[in-house]
Amino acid sequence: MTLALHLGDCLEVLRTMPDCSVDAVVTDPPYGLAFMGKRWDYDVPSVAIWAECLRVLKPGGHLLAFAGTRTQHRMAVRIEDAGFEIRDMIAWVYGSGFPKSLDVSKAIDKAAGAEREVVGMIPDRWTGKGNALNFSTDRPQSEVAVTGAPATPEAQQWTGWGTALKPALEPITMARKPLAGTVAANVLEHGTGALNVDGCRVGTAAGDEPLRWEHGQSMGFHGAEDRGPCQALTSPGRWPANLIHDGSDKVVALFPQTTSGANPTRRGGMGYHGAEGQEQCHAPRGQDTGSAARFFYTAKASKGDRDDGNTHPTVKPTDLMRYLCRLVTPPGGVLLDPFMGSGSTGKAAMLEGFGFIGIEREPAYHAIAEQRISRAGATGHQPDLFGSGLAA
Repeated sequence: MTLALHLGDCLEVLRTMPDCSVDAVVTDPPYGLAFMGKRWDYDVPSVAIWAECLRVLKPGGHLLAFAGTRTQHRMAVRIEDAGFEIRDMIAWVYGSGFPKSLDVSKAIDKAAGAEREVVGMIPDRWTGKGNALNFSTDRPQSEVAVTGAPATPEAQQWTGWGTALKPALEPITMARKPLAGTVAANVLEHGTGALNVDGCRVGTAAGDEPLRWEHGQSMGFHGAEDRGPCQALTSPGRWPANLIHDGSDKVVALFPQTTSGANPTRRGGMGYHGAEGQEQCHAPRGQDTGSAARFFYTAKASKGDRDDGNTHPTVKPTDLMRYLCRLVTPPGGVLLDPFMGSGSTGKAAMLEGFGFIGIEREPAYHAIAEQRISRAGATGHQPDLFGSGLAA
């Protein structure tokens, strides 16, 4: 199995790689937000970097690239300008975001030199420059003052006004290198160009609800001789969607309560061929109920994703990365991550049985990635909960 972890600038390393040598690119690149004041997050990757990713991908190979909501347009345009076809945008929705909003009322008081009464202190959920999340309870938390009513009439007028929404979504650009001929020809020649739909289907909460129905031996399409008892076909799961959520209560609450069919019934009426009295199979409503969130894959960062001294500020959930890797990579394929960070994509690739090539220019993060990926490689290919139909 291919495994290569490079320490260096991704553009320089990519230029040393042969054409058409990887099957997919899954990466969490800089968002161009200057996150935590980090120099590596000053801008989104250049067209030149994406052009090199295009070159090393096999025809029809897919690229999945995370982005920030404020700079998604810049990321997608540069990917497209490099020669990729933009195929879709996956929304990863989560409930742990915290708004970095300016309290307009407090700002007005501060500008006027008016101080508000301090009525208490509470732990700060955010620590570090640029408001980086304090994910670990082992890290010391600072406290922030809770102030009372506005001190000026002008501040009172603008109480409750801010400047930002709560962050709850990260877009993932899905792009594809142009095909060599038709999809069928490309898949047969290069093993790329398609998505692993069945390998990424989403199970319902109950596991194996029968969602499709067979009438006799052939759905009753061939006449009376085939009509017989309705037979349930085991559902392979819901078709993967361009929406993924973390399963948090805040996100699940946004979805409506829905009902889907379960047990078959029979009724008279217009049959498959329009004949009166012919019987059909129908799945009644009311057997599979709950939040519509159960139809979408769930994942959120766990303590295990941040263990062993993983200090990277934007680490992604391992289950999420496994799902994305499996979606776009053929069996035995090789994944590339030109912005490896602490190795979340590489760890996922190892657990899914794929080869992996990672590039990271920060020595500290490269060392963390080496440790995490090495351990995942020793663990081997292990099934995750998504494949078992235990979503949401």
